[in-house]
Amino acid sequence: MATPILDHLAALAEPIRTRLLLVLEDRELTVSELCTVLQLPQSTVSRHLKALGDAGWVGSRAQATSRLYRMSQNGDPATHRLWALVRDQAATSSSAFQDHHRLQRVLADRRTKSQQFFESSAGEWDRLREELFGGHVHLSGLVALLDEAWVVGDLGCGTGSVSAALAPFVRRVIAVDDSGAMLAAARKRLRGYPNVGLKRGRLESLPIERGSLDAAALTLVLHHVPDPAQALREVSRVLRPGGRVLILDMLPHDRESYSQQMGHVWLGFSEAQMTNYVADAGFDHVRTHPLPAEPSAKGPALFVATAKRA
Repeated sequence: MATPILDHLAALAEPIRTRLLLVLEDRELTVSELCTVLQLPQSTVSRHLKALGDAGWVGSRAQATSRLYRMSQNGDPATHRLWALVRDQAATSSSAFQDHHRLQRVLADRRTKSQQFFESSAGEWDRLREELFGGHVHLSGLVALLDEAWVVGDLGCGTGSVSAALAPFVRRVIAVDDSGAMLAAARKRLRGYPNVGLKRGRLESLPIERGSLDAAALTLVLHHVPDPAQALREVSRVLRPGGRVLILDMLPHDRESYSQQMGHVWLGFSEAQMTNYVADAGFDHVRTHPLPAEPSAKGPALFVATAKRA
């Protein structure tokens, strides 16, 4: 005959259930919100919520047409000690890390809905502006803050979307990629920009002269590079003193399928790891910042890092 502690262990043995409890420990969430946070289908989330509810780990209450779930606050001291042990282990996983970032977006959406109720005029303007001009027009325009005299490197340029955004606002863009197919696509996209030069080469050995760039951007490329430390040393070499680097990449995640499907060498980088890479390559004023998740995004959370060449 099973003892209560073994029943609790059986309920927590499924990793999805510990992820659910981590996000439900201090707040109430709907099934729809949990699907967004965990990036799982409703049937899967509902099945695991039922198992947790049957085991006494989760409670729920109705609110209008929705049902809100939260981790049960009842339980004996032994149950609380068991959860504390499981939580300490589960909270350090990359899945829990990604769930936490998506949870912040869900909570931010709640605040937005509340603000729109009380400030309907501002909410209406945001909706109208997005319908007229798109959701990211303000970000596209911010590129104009760059110095028009700069030479900027788009390192790991892929099909040239970043180069196309930069080219109208700087003196010259040097776009580098190691893939002939990617460069062919970039050449087609960028043929209307005479100030963009395309070069084939690896990030660990850039075909760019020392100190010839004012700024460099590495956009969702460093996780493809076998030796990120060497690539960043090369970026330091081709930047002038005081030149700036911008790195956009993924935070740590557990999607090992990316290695086979998309050739990822690294499953993301922690903020501390990236800070060390950049500082060791000869940069200072290093700043890293996690980016808010897009509502429709299906991939891992992202960060941006910036620094100056010492």
